[in-house]
Amino acid sequence: MYSVNVPVPGRVRQLANRLHPDLIGFETVREDHSCLLKRLGDVDHVSQLQHRTHRALEGVSAVDAEITGIDYFDDPPLGSTPVVYLAVESPGLEAIHADLTESFETVAGLEGDDYVPHVTLARGGDFEAATRLAEREIEPIRWTVSELEFWDGTDKLPVSRVSLSA
Repeated sequence: MYSVNVPVPGRVRQLANRLHPDLIGFETVREDHSCLLKRLGDVDHVSQLQHRTHRALEGVSAVDAEITGIDYFDDPPLGSTPVVYLAVESPGLEAIHADLTESFETVAGLEGDDYVPHVTLARGGDFEAATRLAEREIEPIRWTVSELEFWDGTDKLPVSRVSLSA
């Protein structure tokens, strides 16, 4: 599965690392952190998908984003529950996501009107633990998203980056 992801600054990764001890009881704890912007699907010709993605992002400007708290999905359309995450507020990222849904199919229940920008921390654990985490106060983390990553989900690595205009 290929996707467009938002790399997060070191401060977000540091926050996730500080929260790690409270995530130990979950089935899966994420070690790598980014914000999924749009799933692109699987293809035979990666270079064509990459070119199409870069073309869809031409002229897109840098946007502001902010981690505003911890929350969880209690009934995600895929995978185990709950999904604990860092909430990302960014009208700019939501607008880019909407633009990408015009060029690529959407995944029902996850994208389009259902898209919620977030950084997944853990999934598949105790709902009480998820609730306790969501009640914690954190200092907001603000940053400017000046580039996006074209991500290879099979090999779990970025294939290329797309700079956003200033």
